[in-house]
Formats: sequence, structure tokens, C-alpha cells
Amino acid sequence: MTIGFVTGNANKFAEARAIVPELEMLEMDLPEIQEIDAQAIIGAKLAEAVRRMPGRELVVEDTSLSLKCLNGLPGPLIKWFLQAMGPRGLYEIASKFSETRATARTMIGYMDGAGAVRFFEGTVAGSIVVPRGATKFGWDPVFRPSGHLKTFAEMTREEKNAISMRRQAFAGLKAFLDGR
Repeated sequence: MTIGFVTGNANKFAEARAIVPELEMLEMDLPEIQEIDAQAIIGAKLAEAVRRMPGRELVVEDTSLSLKCLNGLPGPLIKWFLQAMGPRGLYEIASKFSETRATARTMIGYMDGAGAVRFFEGTVAGSIVVPRGATKFGWDPVFRPSGHLKTFAEMTREEKNAISMRRQAFAGLKAFLDGR
């Protein structure tokens, strides 16, 4: 049995498949509604994915970054904030407000072949810092998880994956799949 993980990002897929080996990467360009509620975004993505591939077990994912100084924004809108201002701009906003706390969040939605949907979430608390390290993920250079000295971008893949919000969310999915 394979479960289609709709993503075009090979790094995300590798991290997820290390936890849920049943995953198969499905590259499909899904429209993403602009919304603060991650469950609404995931629900819309799943609805479109199942419209294109009816009867398949599917997984979609949304990762967000919420800044305390902006009352949770950009959240799921992080992609657009990064396009407009880059990681350095996120740092400058947080430092101007003198409030650097942030939460990285991954929400995944799983739809079984009958259309039932379940959500799984992982979160990592941290802070926004001066950009450090190279990355393949947009805001990794400015996010330093609580209790760590390195930003996500400075960590090895193994270090990041051991504590990541994506790992937590996919571990929840794995536990669910193993228990059914």
C-alpha cells in the first residue's frame, strides 16, 4: 500500500518518507488558498488532490512560521512574506518590535480512500535571529529553535530532522497508520 504525498520538494519528501516509508511522492501543482487557518488550507488542497486522483490515500502538508510580534502572522502566508522581504526582513521586523519569539508549525492532512480526513500537527518554539547559515528552506537562516544555539540552516539535516515540526507531524501520521 502506498500513500501519495503531494509535494514537489524532494527534501520534504525525504524527511517524511524516513518516518512513513509507505509514502510515494506525487508532484502535482495544487492551488493554495490564502488563509490564516492551516486546516482550511490543507482541506482545500486535499479536496483538489482527490478530485484529480479519486480513491487514493493522500497526504498534503503546510508549513508556517508565526511571529509573536505580529500576533501570529505571517503563519501560513510565510511564502509571500519571504518573497517580499526575505529572511533578513523577518529578522528586522522582529528586532524592531523587540519581540523575537516565533513558532514553526507543520500541519499535514491525510485522506483515506473513502474520503475521511485527519490532521496531524507538529510545532517547534524558537526565536528569530540574524540570518545565519545556508539553506534549502526559505526561513531556516533566521529561525533558532528554543534550547539550541544553531539556526535550522546551521544544523545538519540529521540535527534538524530530529527536532523538526515536520517530523512531529509525520510521526503522528505514522502512529495513526500503525494503529488502524
